[in-house]
This record gives sequence, structure tokens and C-alpha cells, in this order.
Amino acid sequence: MSGRARLSLCAAAATLMAACALLPLVDPATWIFQAAFLLAVQTGVGALTRRVPLARPLTVAVQALVTLMMLTLAFARQQALAGIVPGPQVFHQFGVLLQEGADDVGRYSIPAPLHDGIRLMLIGGVLVIGLAVDALAVTYRSAAPAGLPLLALYSVAAGLSGGSAAWLWFLLAAAGYLMLLLAEGRDRLSQWGRVFGGAPRTPGPDSAGGAVAPVRTGRRIGAVALGIALVVPLGLPSLDGGLLDGAGTGVGSGSGGGGTISAVNPLVSLRDSLNVDEDRTVMTYRTNADDTQDLYLRIVSLDDFDGTAWKPAQRRIQDVPDTFPTPIGLGSDIQRASIQTRISAADWYAQDWLPMPYPASKVDIKGSWRYEPVGRTLVGDHGQNTRGLQYEVTSLVVQPTAAQLASAPEPSAAMKREFTKVPESLPAVVANTARKVTEGSANHYEQAVKLQDYFAVSGNFRYDTQVQVGSGSAAIARFLKEKEGFCVHFSFAMAAMARTLGIPARVAVGFTPGSPQADGSMSVGLRDAHAWPELYFEGVGWTRFEPTPNRGTVPEYTQTDTPGSNVPAVPKPTLSSSAAPSTAPSASESCTAQQRKLEACPSQSAAATASSHDDSWPWFKILGLTLAGLLVLAVPLLPMLWRMRIRAVRLGGHGRTEADAAAYTLGAWQEVTDTAWDYGIVPDESQTPRKAAARIVRLGDLDPTASDAVHRLAAAVEQVLYAPHPRPVAGLADDARRIADALRTSASRPAHLRALLAPRSAIRVVWAASARRASLTARLAARRETLLRRPSGQNS
Repeated sequence: MSGRARLSLCAAAATLMAACALLPLVDPATWIFQAAFLLAVQTGVGALTRRVPLARPLTVAVQALVTLMMLTLAFARQQALAGIVPGPQVFHQFGVLLQEGADDVGRYSIPAPLHDGIRLMLIGGVLVIGLAVDALAVTYRSAAPAGLPLLALYSVAAGLSGGSAAWLWFLLAAAGYLMLLLAEGRDRLSQWGRVFGGAPRTPGPDSAGGAVAPVRTGRRIGAVALGIALVVPLGLPSLDGGLLDGAGTGVGSGSGGGGTISAVNPLVSLRDSLNVDEDRTVMTYRTNADDTQDLYLRIVSLDDFDGTAWKPAQRRIQDVPDTFPTPIGLGSDIQRASIQTRISAADWYAQDWLPMPYPASKVDIKGSWRYEPVGRTLVGDHGQNTRGLQYEVTSLVVQPTAAQLASAPEPSAAMKREFTKVPESLPAVVANTARKVTEGSANHYEQAVKLQDYFAVSGNFRYDTQVQVGSGSAAIARFLKEKEGFCVHFSFAMAAMARTLGIPARVAVGFTPGSPQADGSMSVGLRDAHAWPELYFEGVGWTRFEPTPNRGTVPEYTQTDTPGSNVPAVPKPTLSSSAAPSTAPSASESCTAQQRKLEACPSQSAAATASSHDDSWPWFKILGLTLAGLLVLAVPLLPMLWRMRIRAVRLGGHGRTEADAAAYTLGAWQEVTDTAWDYGIVPDESQTPRKAAARIVRLGDLDPTASDAVHRLAAAVEQVLYAPHPRPVAGLADDARRIADALRTSASRPAHLRALLAPRSAIRVVWAASARRASLTARLAARRETLLRRPSGQNS
């Protein structure tokens, strides 16, 4: 196998090894086999085009075109011409599938089902990365930069999947890249590898020139480089742990008192959880509480609002205390009760923050956990998460009355300074709406209840999980105008509006209480994921409100009218988890593309449903159509490909004998006359080489340098034709290329395109075929005449 072919295989293998990091993202992972097959075809096309050879940009263009045709055949053959030639409808279909894939990414949690949209994103992404790696490492012979697309592929996959097997995907990607570097640099490694291997002690097959064998040296270099990549980060003070350390999960370094929590936004997956098709169980729990409708399982609080997003503030964390201190702001006159809740997390649910009722006063849990006192949350340290954990939480059920909340004094200056801060970029409509909604309120409690009522009842807001979360300073203003969204929008807007009124506010993220089970336990699913605002009242502490319509429960302390106030009683919605989602859309809903993909349209027949799944072709048909499409595209390019191949043969290497020198010289001369013919200078076989050279110089309007090259080549031809012992002449190939460049420069653009795509000298193929046909016809005729004459000779 040649070095270029070996490098092509290594490039494809490195891409496929890096793509393995995508395997945990979807289920099943059978897409990797289709990606491997299409990647092999892409690599084969590259090897063939480089063997012709084609110009480097043209090689990449042919590979890209074949890649597009393969994706067309696999994903949009019904919209393509002859099932493989892409057109406008094909690109429209790609856009539809990519949009469906993006919707699925936001709809499902990991691992997502392997729908066509996600499959196109995965396979298309791998092929694009494979094309980039092949172009850099093989076509342009620069393997080192090829690590950038490989790194991009691995980084995206590792950033989405995570998990305990992340080290395996890193090792696979690193091994593929090192293999690619070794294949590309075998000769260079043999020259500088002695730095790592040392000089051989005794002569042997590996000691030629004092260099170590390239393969052995490459292994040593790879091991050293990989070890440095893993070990060096451990010693850098600016990094929290090494590559395989769990510190990258959002918790600061160290295992004792200290460290900080980084600003990890847990809302990234909240919308995904609410939109899953299958409501997977996240956790189950048992509690001795008399009523579970207010038992929200809180994960983390978002108290840093920068106008673009809410996120956890960076705070100091410490060891988990045996008993948590009394919640900040909770007075002794507020009614409370202590309850115990035993929680079991699902084996697949890996959350860095610990879900538990608020406010917790004690947690009995195993593992490496840290305590953040301001938010009263527990967060995993060095890779610790909730996967399969069982733990017990002792928490308080705080039951303030409306009168106590209404008579709460102003919060402290420090509390207001930290938790009523809003950025200057917040649109004025947010504060204006807050003042308008709460007009006439006597205190912060009445303002809070009116805000809750505005969103949940009187404001005509609509709950819709398909609305994007949104970002930027105008996101809340847009929500207030369009009046549709889900819990993120409602909680964000109410907390921001409360802050503009001087009420300390933050957003909590977690789960609603869940659904009761027959055995007395409670089951919490992905669709129970929720966000709600917490407002601070001095003497009560952080208090939950529920502005999201038809989600969770409205707190009891917002239901009774306060004497002297006009706050209405807010109707209490039922638990969201108790209402099972309908399997069919309502009559008022239109049948969207997403519903058609999910087979949720009422008018869809069973036959149509069955046919929608029968959409896979056997691989031999796909391969056959791919080859047919390549043949259709290759036919118009055959003259150009033939000329490129002939030029490479004529101007390539040659032997050292007189016969080899003569053949090489005559081949170079014929290449010059054919190139001149391609640019319109028809060869004249009756002229001597010297006169033919003068004619090419005159008609081609060649510059002095190219003119000298033509005459040198003509002189070399005359020596071959007339000298008794022809001698090899150096530089003939360079002269021939110099002449071709001069002809190309002096020709017009149409003439250049004609010479490239439809060279006149390609007629020699027809002449050669005609001559062979005539020769074969003559031989067959002679053979037939011999057979016919043989019997007459025997009878004589």
C-alpha cells in the first residue's frame, strides 16, 4: 500500500474514532455503521481523484459533490433527479430534516431516538469533518492542522454527552489523531526520533543512520504527548484539576472547606425535559408529610440576573453540616413542621445538584457533596452526581399566613442590594408593567400576589412549552407582549418585575411534587421539571409563588384576602403531574410538521403510518445508485481526466537507459504539441521539431522564457531522432510545464476552459481505438482466411 493510500485510511479511521464520542447521544447507535460506509466511499473517491491526478481544489470539490450525492440518496432520494442528483427540492428537504433534528434536540433528553433529522445531523456532521480531515491531511499533506476538526467533533460530542465514559472517547480520538500524525510523518520521525529513543547500542536493522524505527518512535512520542496532556493540567494553578478529573462538572477544586460554584445554568435541559415524548421517571420518594401538593423538590436557585439570563451566582461552598442553620429571615412566630423524605434517583439521572424539599435542615447522603449556604443547596464535588442515589432529607414545611406576609417589615439593606438589583439594559416596559399591575397595593405582599394573579389568571397568558427560552435584554419584554411561554418565562418575568418593585427575588429550579403511586410513594418524571420565583419577606424568609398557569399548586398563603386589601383569591390549579397528556391533538390544533413526524395527525391513516416507516433501502441498492450517479457525473469529465492522466505519465519518472531516455523525451515533446493543440495550435506532422517549435512560439505568443524552453525541448527531440547514442536531458518535464503555463496565460478565459474541459487532443483516444479496431479486424480477417484455406490445402 502506498503512503498516500495509508494516510487516507488513517484519516478516515481518525474521523470515525473521534465520531465514537457521539454514540451516547442517541439510541440506537446503528447510525455509526452508515456513517462508516459513507465515509469509506468519500475516502475512496478522494484516493481515486488524487491518483488521476486532479488539482487539489478540484479533488476536494469532487469529494464534496459525491458526499452531497450520498446524503441525497440516503435522506432525500424522493426529491432528487434519478434519486441521486440534488436539486432545489433536495436542499429544501435537508432544511426540513435539520429543523426536525433541531426540534428533537430540544424535545428529547439524552439518549435521543434516532429520527431522520438527528441521523442527518450526525452523519452529515461526520462526513463534513471527514472531508476536512482528508483534505488537510491527505490532499494538502498537512496532518497537524487536521486535528482541529477532529477536536471540534470530539468537543461537541463530549460537551453534550459527558458521563463516566468520557475518558474512553478522549483516548479514541487522541489515538486516531496520533495514528494520523504517525502515518504522515514516518520519514521525519526517523530523523528526530533519537531524541526520545537514544542512539542504538548495537548495530541492527533499526540503527541505520542512528535513527530509531519510525513506528516505535511514534509510539514513544504519542505516549509522552498523551501523558503530558493528562498530567500537566494537574500542576497548573489556573486549572481546576486534570482532564480526567471531575472538577469540570461545575464545582470548585478541593475536598475541604473552600472552593466556589461556577455559573452553571441548569435551565439548559429544562425545556428538553418538558418536551419529551416519553415521561421517564427521574426519582421516587416517600414522605411522612400530610399533604404533598406543596412539596416541590428544589435543585438550585438562580439569583444572578444580568439582563440576559438568570444563573447561580458564584459562591463559596463548604462541607455539608450535620444540621443546617435556621433559614435566613425565618422568624420564630411562623408556623412550621418538620418532615422526612426518602428519595431514590433513577440510574440514568445524573444531576450535579441534589433535588430536595426546601428548606432542608438535614441531609443523610453518601458520596462527595458540598454545601452552599445562601441557596441551601448541595452540589456534587469532583464528578459526584445523583445517578442511582438514595438519600434522606429532613426539611421544614413553613406555613405563614397572609397577614404575616402583609405585615413583613422592609428587608435589610444588604438583602435589597443583592437581590433587587436589575441591569440598566432591562427594558422599561418591565418596570412599567409591574407598577401598572400592582397599582393600589399597600405592601410588597399585595404586589407579589397581584403579579402572580396577573400571570396565572387575569393577564390572558398561555402556557406553551414549544416557545423558545429566549435570551437577551428584550426576552422578558417580548414575553410580556406575546403572552405565551412556559415556566421559565413566567418565573423569570415575575422575579424581574418583583425586583423592579424593590422586592428581593430569585428563581428556583426543580420539580413539582409528582404523581402518587399505588404503593404510597410519589413518582417524579421529566415532565415535572419546573421553575418558579422565590420572593423574600423579612420574618418569613424565601417564599414560593406560582405564576405559571396550570402548573404545580398556588400556595395557600396567597388564597385568602388580607383585611383592607382587594387582592382576589386565585383559583388553585390541579397538579400538573396528575393530568396525563392527551395522545391526540385537539381539534383546534393544526397538524404541524412535528406532529406529522410523530404520527399525531388525526387524518393520518394506518396505511400512511405504515408506509412512513418503510423508508429504508438495502445497502446494495444505495451503493448501485451511488456508482451510477458517479458514472453519470464522470462521463462529461472523461476528456479532462484522460488528459490529466496522460500528462502525469508523460512527465513522470523514467529509466536511465538510452531507450528510456528516448521514450521520455518523445513523450515530453508530444505533451507540448498536444497542449498547444488544446489551445488551438493544430500539430503539423510534416514539420521538423525545430520548425514546429518556432510555429508554437509564434502562434502561442510565448514569452522569451517559454520560447527558450520550446527550443530546448525541440533540440532534445532532434538528438533522440538523429544522434547514434541519445543522451538523457535534464529538466524536460519542467520545460513542458513552463510551456503549458505560458500557453494558459496568453489564452482567453473561454479558450482556457475549452482546453481544460474539452481538450482537442483527447481525439487521440478515438484514433487509438480506431487503430486498435482496424488492427483487430485485420487479424480476425487473416485468421478467417487461414481457416478457410486449410481444407483446400488438405484436399490437394
